[in-house]
Amino acid sequence: MAVDSGLTHTSVPVRLSRRAEWTRKQAIGFLMQQAVENPGVISLAAGLVDRDSLPVEETRSAVEVLLGDDERARDALQYGTTAGAERLRSLLVEHLANLEGCCPTELGIDTNSLILTNGSQQLLSLVGQVLLNPGDICLVASPTYFVFLGTVQGLDARSVPVATDEDGMQMDALEKELQRLQDAGELERVKLIYLVSDYENPSGFRLSSERRAAVVEIARRWSKRQRIFVLEDAAYRELCYDVPRLPSVWSFDPSCETVILAQTFSKSFSPGLRVGYGVLPKELIEPICDRKGNEDFGSSNFNQHLIATVLGQGRYAEHIRLICNSYRIKRDAMLAAADRYFADIPGVNWVHPHGGLYVWMTLPISVETGFESPLFERATKTEQVMYVPGELCYAGPAEERPRHQMRLSFGVQSPSGIEQGMQRLARAVRAVI
Repeated sequence: MAVDSGLTHTSVPVRLSRRAEWTRKQAIGFLMQQAVENPGVISLAAGLVDRDSLPVEETRSAVEVLLGDDERARDALQYGTTAGAERLRSLLVEHLANLEGCCPTELGIDTNSLILTNGSQQLLSLVGQVLLNPGDICLVASPTYFVFLGTVQGLDARSVPVATDEDGMQMDALEKELQRLQDAGELERVKLIYLVSDYENPSGFRLSSERRAAVVEIARRWSKRQRIFVLEDAAYRELCYDVPRLPSVWSFDPSCETVILAQTFSKSFSPGLRVGYGVLPKELIEPICDRKGNEDFGSSNFNQHLIATVLGQGRYAEHIRLICNSYRIKRDAMLAAADRYFADIPGVNWVHPHGGLYVWMTLPISVETGFESPLFERATKTEQVMYVPGELCYAGPAEERPRHQMRLSFGVQSPSGIEQGMQRLARAVRAVI
């Protein structure tokens, strides 16, 4: 006979895992909620790509080719492998060689070093899962990609900030932080150095060529009781507007033992397809595939074959040229609007990025930009414009983070939308100063 405890089912407590607690209240969820609840707001916050430049014709053509061959279509519509479609991985060896300015044979890798993922974010998450235990340390640029900070937090690991300037993470500051951790007996906790090498989200900074070589050397030299890996997030690498491209950090690691390279087609082709990829040191290939197999035993096989078809048709390079031209116009529109509406406000300055999707703006130190600040309230409710508060992009204790910066995205809005959004934002800043 069942025992009546007097409790309803909904009154019995739900006991979530510790991992669920570690991932509560991520900022990205709040920003998306704000966008949904305020549809009339001009968003300078969303890190989305330009809707008008999405590759409709290229995708339609690739689908027609892919489905026009019954055998190839069945291969694409079937389950794939955990590591990803061999056809795309083969083409990616050529693609990477083109980006590095060398022959495929000079890369020193084959398809077995490549893994295809559900966007590059999945690879960042998988790397964290296989390397970081609770309490372990990942050194990050200050500021850096705030979603990755949430990924580290979700593993109950620690993100430790390293100072940056317009040439990216400062190598002397990295050395000093490693020395401090060693003196504190915590060096064995350091597993990763994470950096966005090209047009950092949020700052727009690009790591200089000299620092690309130096960070690999530093990681090797400080790998004493365990290997310290460099996780290079190159999501914006191909969105380069008016300077020559630099070789990746990964290219300064000829032994392929130290650097994990993460790239994606989300920013350069289509985020809806969610195809990312990584080049891994050989010791990480099996554990990452094992971890990935527990999650999806293979990302979308059809989308991987579709991207392979686009690359095989030779249409990708022209698409990159077109979107870089589009984003260059938008970036210039945002910088011109900043000059028009912010230049005469004392204490305001901003970065002029050479690529990517963001402009990083610093306000007078007295003007806080956080979700609870008068500026955020004024901007979103009165002026109907949204930005990403800069404090989200910093690791370390909350009380030590700068609170007077913001990330502005020019990816989604038209030039006229950017102009209007910047004018509204300037009015909000003037109102709270």
